[in-house]
Amino acid sequence: MFNLIFVVVAAIVDNILGTTFKMDMGGQGVNLPYGYFYLLYALAVLIPGLAVSVRRLHDVGKSGWMLLISLIPIAGAIWLLVLILTNSKPGENKYGPNPKEILI
Repeated sequence: MFNLIFVVVAAIVDNILGTTFKMDMGGQGVNLPYGYFYLLYALAVLIPGLAVSVRRLHDVGKSGWMLLISLIPIAGAIWLLVLILTNSKPGENKYGPNPKEILI
């Protein structure tokens, strides 16, 4: 939710400051709704987002390389969503202990 809020705020700031990207579409200049602030935010959350996704896949016993399944149109994104929403496997797997079962 916070990620969505920050993306919208970054796009609004880009539009207010006029830092949106311009694209040439058949001789007509078209302003895209995002720009430099949006790009900066997207780059800042890219690596942490990948790390969280890989950790989530490890929790269900899958390799982090399963993220690449999202490159398959439609079906890949649906399958990745199913994997991310699946409950963690009980006990320990080859990626480590289940974080839900660790007692402090």
